[in-house]
Amino acid sequence: MKKLFSISALLLLAAGSAAFAQEAAQAAPAKPESEEDRASYAIGLNIGRNMKAQEVPVNVELLVKGLRDALAGTDPVLTDEEMQAAVTSLQQSVMAKQEEKMKMAGETNQKTADEFLAKNKAKEGVKTTASGLQYEVLKEGTGATPKPTDKVTVHYTGTLLDGTKFDSSVDRGQPATFGVNQVISGWTEGLQLMKVGGKYKLYVP
Repeated sequence: MKKLFSISALLLLAAGSAAFAQEAAQAAPAKPESEEDRASYAIGLNIGRNMKAQEVPVNVELLVKGLRDALAGTDPVLTDEEMQAAVTSLQQSVMAKQEEKMKMAGETNQKTADEFLAKNKAKEGVKTTASGLQYEVLKEGTGATPKPTDKVTVHYTGTLLDGTKFDSSVDRGQPATFGVNQVISGWTEGLQLMKVGGKYKLYVP
């Protein structure tokens, strides 16, 4: 009897799952076919993606209602003043959260950088300038040393502390030419330590 009950329960569960799957398949929206439908979907998707990326909290039902009311020419349920006040308040709230998030990320990055530089300066071959710039001489040059107003042509590769490469003239196969004083201060200082033909590794704080 117990065996029969178990089998019946299993069949019932399987039947229920099949029915649910069939209902879900029937409820699935069809892929937009016309250009108007495709564009409409694309516009809605872009709005949603932008709001998600900016972490904007919204009531989707009311968002759609506002869109429908505007397209239908229906009188809005809020006055212009109420809507402006609500949007302004939301913008301020989102900006405050983003600024706090950036501040926390900046503090974390600074702490990580400080810890790295503190350990790195003890490595053999690493030198530290008065500004805190650290560098290693991989190959000493023999030519002239550039002045702040000079232009230089260099090959370079820039990476983050985790090794992520964010820029590289080497990968592009084309050296870069720029004024020594037209880049970030750490690079400006580092370039003036080098001679033509030299190769240095800079750790810019």
